[in-house]
Amino acid sequence: MRPMLDDIELPQVQEITAYDRRMLAEHKPPGMDGSLLQNLGRRPAHLTLWGVKTGPDALEFVETLELKYRAGQAVPFVADIIADAEIQQVVIDDLQWQELAGKPQRYSYVVALREFIEPVEPEDTTALQEDILSDAGDLFDDLLDGLDFALPFATGLERFLGPLTDILGRLQQMNRPPGNP
Repeated sequence: MRPMLDDIELPQVQEITAYDRRMLAEHKPPGMDGSLLQNLGRRPAHLTLWGVKTGPDALEFVETLELKYRAGQAVPFVADIIADAEIQQVVIDDLQWQELAGKPQRYSYVVALREFIEPVEPEDTTALQEDILSDAGDLFDDLLDGLDFALPFATGLERFLGPLTDILGRLQQMNRPPGNP
């Protein structure tokens, strides 16, 4: 079975290179020799393949690949050599092609593919947002209750205005050097 990229059969594939990388976290517990490794899954696989297309429809083939590349959409990918990798869909990261000299209607192509993993839908956060809004409303109500006490507090300080003014005047007079009015 030849590799298929969406509805395009990739002819005369010369080489497929797969790059798959695991994400591991190393933990060093205190008081313990060595470390523990935590498997965090894997990153999307990267594939690079190159081949040659010959014949009257060769130019149309590379132009169709170019259109798929420019679209930037995830497309299905099937290749028996990487079937165990369980790669279902890919995005074309890069495409290079050129006409080969020496034989008419002959094009080489290099396609870099990146595995497409469907993003996880975010959880429903409406309950969390309602809780935050409720807490903010409660804090605002408490602030308003505190402001209700501000006016009586400020008017209650008027009775201390006269005695504090007298004390301030005496302190300023004591702080002046002798002979300076």
